[in-house]
Amino acid sequence: MNLAKLFQEYIRQHQLFMIKDKLLLAVSGGVDSVALCHLCKEAGFSFAIAHCNFQLRGAESDRDEKFVKSLAEKMGVVSYVKIFETEKIASQQKRGIEETARDLRYEWFYELQIENHYQYILTAHHADDNVETSVMHFFRGTGINGLRGMLPKNGKIVRPLLFARKQELLNYASLYQLDFVTDATNADEKFTRNFFRNKVLPLIESVYPAAAKNLINNTERFTDVALLYQQAIDLHKKNLIEQKGRIFQIPVLKLKKAIALNTIVYEIISAFGFTAHQTEEVVSLLDSASGKFVNSTTHRILKNRNWLIISPLQEMEAAVVVIDELDTDIHFGGGVLKMRSQNHVPAYYATTPLEACIDGKDITFPILLRKWKTGDYFYPLGMKKKKKLSRFFIDSKLSRLEKENVWVLETNKRIVWVMGYRIDDRFKIMEHTTSVLKFQYLPAK
Repeated sequence: MNLAKLFQEYIRQHQLFMIKDKLLLAVSGGVDSVALCHLCKEAGFSFAIAHCNFQLRGAESDRDEKFVKSLAEKMGVVSYVKIFETEKIASQQKRGIEETARDLRYEWFYELQIENHYQYILTAHHADDNVETSVMHFFRGTGINGLRGMLPKNGKIVRPLLFARKQELLNYASLYQLDFVTDATNADEKFTRNFFRNKVLPLIESVYPAAAKNLINNTERFTDVALLYQQAIDLHKKNLIEQKGRIFQIPVLKLKKAIALNTIVYEIISAFGFTAHQTEEVVSLLDSASGKFVNSTTHRILKNRNWLIISPLQEMEAAVVVIDELDTDIHFGGGVLKMRSQNHVPAYYATTPLEACIDGKDITFPILLRKWKTGDYFYPLGMKKKKKLSRFFIDSKLSRLEKENVWVLETNKRIVWVMGYRIDDRFKIMEHTTSVLKFQYLPAK
């Protein structure tokens, strides 16, 4: 069976797209993407071309752009071209060139896809690309999903050439006398993929000549394995994780009984920005004292008695919110604070953890709304002696997470209310009180 028939059979077998679908082809101008264009044209698919000029190869980059525009004209299809200041953006973001270019490319492709109503974005990744990806993932340590390499279809991204070897695409281009450009940087081994392509894999094949073929077969088997694996992982997650808003709780004793503990832990924590190298740290929390924690770039896992608690790290927000007017609603990182004034003492007033009625005579503006800090103290309602907030929290048996989320109201360097817990006795309503300030705290979920 020739390449064109194999191409259409692969599309049908994996249900990649339909003849009626509008397709957007990512085209560099190299033999792979040119062959993809020709195959789609011959098969009667409706498509447009998208080309990225990353300005990384000087005149070569401009040559490729010109070539792709010409290719689109010859094929009678729409072309989109975007020029990126890749090096500048990578420097600003303190990221690698390869990673930056990849993200810029796909971000733009998705924009085009949505704006112009294309059903799918097609790339020209082939079987040899998949072998390289699988091997790189193996050494990088990405687990089962990494070993399966790239999928033929992943959301809106479709790779209809994963069945074909590089040499088959070169033969196809030769058969139809297709012009294409060559990227000189493909020989530059400072790029990770090129190093594996030009050094690692040839060395392996010198010992095992059938290595590439075997790896191609393995990626297909790993795809099936990954599906079964994911089903098992999803079942474990369902049985172990309890979600409350943005907080996730895992019972320690139940988790410790799990088979393949390290694997289960990794699959849970990886969704929250934790790396494989942090798995052992998290596992060690199971036998640690309450209060111990491990952080990722986005989340914290805290041991709290018989639970592991996963919560987002606090956003970098203003340490202090200044309130300089009455009768207002304050939206802040901890939720919403409603403040209302009354010129009389109500017959009934509430003083609960989330509602506070206080004497207004000693309140002067501005009022400060802030996170509590070490050294803070107040006079808890009903007590005549001051108490440090740290001790108050210990006596109230607050977890580390709960303590981190406590906000206070302050006036004239005196704490008025430990929000969600207790007002200061110095500000309670008395018989001689003539004005009342009523606060209502609605914590963020």
